[in-house]
Amino acid sequence: MVTAQVSKSQFKAKALEYFRQVEASGEPLIVTDHGKPTLEIRRINDEKQDPFEILKGSVLWYDRPFDPAVDEDEWNALK
Repeated sequence: MVTAQVSKSQFKAKALEYFRQVEASGEPLIVTDHGKPTLEIRRINDEKQDPFEILKGSVLWYDRPFDPAVDEDEWNALK
C-alpha cells in the first residue's frame, strides 16, 4: 500500500477536501515540505483495545523469569 503524498502548498489550498478524503477512506495522507515528508494526517481510531491483547504473543521466550535482575556479586548495598 502506497500512502498518498501532497505538498504543503497543495494541502494549504485544499485542506478541508483532504480532511474529508482521509475521514472517508481511512487512508493516511503524508504532507511534504520540499519533497521531504513532515506530517501525517490520519483518522483517529476510537476502538479501545486491551493493552494485554495488543502485547499478547510478543514475548517469544523468557528464561528463568524469577531470577534477580542484579547478580549477587554486583550487589554491594550490604557490604
